[in-house]
Amino acid sequence: MEIITLERRVLQKNDEIAEKNRELFKEKNISVINLLSSPGSGKTSIIEKALEHYNGKVNISIIVGDVQTANDAKRIDKFHVPVVQIITSGTCHLNSSMVSNAIRKLKLDPTEILIIENVGNLVCPSSFDLGEDKRVVVFSTTEGTDKPLKYPAMFHKADVVIINKIDLLPYTDFSLDEAKKNVHKLNPKAMIFEISCTTGEGIGAWCEWLLNKAQKSSV
Repeated sequence: MEIITLERRVLQKNDEIAEKNRELFKEKNISVINLLSSPGSGKTSIIEKALEHYNGKVNISIIVGDVQTANDAKRIDKFHVPVVQIITSGTCHLNSSMVSNAIRKLKLDPTEILIIENVGNLVCPSSFDLGEDKRVVVFSTTEGTDKPLKYPAMFHKADVVIINKIDLLPYTDFSLDEAKKNVHKLNPKAMIFEISCTTGEGIGAWCEWLLNKAQKSSV
């Protein structure tokens, strides 16, 4: 009982800060995406492809969460967009307080879209609201068709699911149809995008959705 009580207190405090984050984002007309996946699914590559697609025509800022190293932030920094790295030093997820501290280092006024690349984990981050508008969950064709069924809480809360690395389909036993059925068993309303960061397939549709969310947030 004590563990449950402690968890509730932690989540309650997180939710209070998340709501303050959300109010700030709304005030600044910023569309905020919480990008989640297990390690190696391709979150950073997806961000890179979006930045290439927009080619500076959309003001995007990035917060990157990692257990160790700033490698992903260095990759994104090459695109000359505002980026802040959060190193959690072992913590398996970002929380709203970490995000609150990170946004103080960003120039939010020109930002139209803020992408928060969460720590690679499909368990812990599902419980922590960061103040985002939408949750986008990524899994790849190399991870198995049943990935959503193994991590139901994460996929149940997703607004969008991206199936990445579809260029590798010929080399796996991954079934797109079955994977999409598994997603919709848990979350019938989730939008699904099939993409390849290698070939660029599907990137345009994903970026169109992302920009549409940003435009709606500013209305």
